[in-house]
Amino acid sequence: MFSSSRLDRAAGILLTLDLVLVALGRWGAGTWVQPLEYACAAAIAALLAARASRQPRVFVAIGAALSLIAVLTQPGGMDLVAEGLLRAAFIAAFFAALATLRHAAETSPSITDCGLFLASRPPGQRYAALTLGGALFGTVLNYGSIALLGSLAIASGKSEPNPEIRAVRQKRMLLASSRGLIAMLPWSPLSFAIAITTALVPGASWTGVLPYTLVSGLALALIGWAMDTIFKPRLSAPAPARAEAEPGGWGRVMPLVILLAVIGGGAAALHLTTGVTIVGVVMVWAPLVSAAWVFLQAPRRRWAHLGARAGGYAVRDLPGYRAEIVLLMMAGFIGAVGAGLLDPIVRGAGLHLEQAPTWALLLAALWLMPLAGQIGMNPILAASLLAPLLPAPEVMGVSPEAVVCAFTAGWAVSGASSPYTASTLMLAAFSGTTARRVGLVWNGAYALVCGAALSAWVLVVAFVL
Repeated sequence: MFSSSRLDRAAGILLTLDLVLVALGRWGAGTWVQPLEYACAAAIAALLAARASRQPRVFVAIGAALSLIAVLTQPGGMDLVAEGLLRAAFIAAFFAALATLRHAAETSPSITDCGLFLASRPPGQRYAALTLGGALFGTVLNYGSIALLGSLAIASGKSEPNPEIRAVRQKRMLLASSRGLIAMLPWSPLSFAIAITTALVPGASWTGVLPYTLVSGLALALIGWAMDTIFKPRLSAPAPARAEAEPGGWGRVMPLVILLAVIGGGAAALHLTTGVTIVGVVMVWAPLVSAAWVFLQAPRRRWAHLGARAGGYAVRDLPGYRAEIVLLMMAGFIGAVGAGLLDPIVRGAGLHLEQAPTWALLLAALWLMPLAGQIGMNPILAASLLAPLLPAPEVMGVSPEAVVCAFTAGWAVSGASSPYTASTLMLAAFSGTTARRVGLVWNGAYALVCGAALSAWVLVVAFVL
């Protein structure tokens, strides 16, 4: 029925099975699912890497080498490998759940219409509108929001005949949409930043960290808007008045707002009523919302339409993300195994981090994330390596919320400044420049200001609130 290869079919079916297994485990099915998760994670990585580019294969080779080292040198080496496989299985399952929303959004006319409306706002509203759009679309589409809003920004700029004005306008629109996505990372239950850090920090939960990480997200958005307003580029000639390209009121954004209310409200309600972690809830709720969304998009024969779309998603669309999935899975796996190998080395060197000042450990957690990003380290890998090395929050004398706040803040700053993250790579592709220029020149000052502001906020959360 589908044209995907046998490898893709097998990988897609295993990804779907992995999602079911991990969700069952999060909903209290017991430890019997874990051996199946090990097998799924290893098979998925092998199948997808077989048809992936060089970089994902290198990551798989590094993971295999670390596994061998762990088994040969550590008494609990097999346990480390098992922990890494569980982390990889979870990441693959979480990605598969979130990607259902992107799959449903791709064929939704209301989503495209909302993006057109935001991209066509007049100059006084455009940056704020696209920042809001980046956050809202990012919740549903993740990095697909940059693809959508970025393409609309480039298309909108083409109507400007002056090349200088066109370049400035497109740059500001691209930065606004990407910084909106960055502002979503610290608090959204659909972001990997929250999913990974709340799992890594003992005692952390989404409901506990939400009030503090929402402030982090708001700070990221407001700093971006303020810097865009204060440091507007000077043009050689005044920009001419520009008619609004897309008429209509803000009601055109309501379908997206309603969708987010359904996703967020439903997930929060299930989380509070069942006691299941927000990540476990999202793994079930996001596919259900996506299925309902696809079902309603069909004018007739809705069940047949839903079945065809579900089959196409499993065996064609999901394997199409092979490089992304392998890199994320291996980042989690390498982080888990690598942290286990590093811990005895750190302690053997006489580095007792529990004796270090708490404020220094929190700031190190924040700033090491973007620094690691400069050398190509994925935030999942950086957090997975760093978090287990820190003393437990109660040993440091702070709440788990303060530690999560530090890591998610660093995650966001890394997303803005690292030349290796999806956001900077996509902005570079749209603008025709390099990812390093986007991360260090376009976003360099923004990252430093945000890092300083969020450092102060983390210390307030830790020692005042």
